[in-house]
Amino acid sequence: MIWICFAIFLAACFAAGSTGGLFSPGEWYARLRKPWWTPPNWLFPVAWTILYVCMAAAGARVAVSPDNGIAMAFWALQIALNGLWTPVFFGLKKMRLGLIVLSGLWMSVAASVVALWQVDMFAGLLFLPYLAWVSVAGALNASVLRLNPEEVR
Repeated sequence: MIWICFAIFLAACFAAGSTGGLFSPGEWYARLRKPWWTPPNWLFPVAWTILYVCMAAAGARVAVSPDNGIAMAFWALQIALNGLWTPVFFGLKKMRLGLIVLSGLWMSVAASVVALWQVDMFAGLLFLPYLAWVSVAGALNASVLRLNPEEVR
């Protein structure tokens, strides 16, 4: 049963991640000023693949556990916000709104860590790298917004 759940959660992760293919960074993002510590482009798909596997494993572990309602609700919220950020930032080119979405994503991931941990400690641990990556993404979004005031819409 847990492998079926894992496959379903992984499909949800890659559905959210598919927005990256629909709304790729493109020339607009390439010409923006970015902080010196911006991760290299090749790292993003590698990091997201690893994170999505961890997120799916965490979701599957908790889905088959008792008293999982709050944890599953936060898991659903974070994946919805995860899928929303790319179309807002890259599709609409709305950096400020993207930062708002990313702030909500960070809070939902942090809440997910706590809620998952309460049901299954290992599931909570599996979300910690995701929280770290979303923290970096938030700092990057904020920095790009600050460095490119002429692009703010």
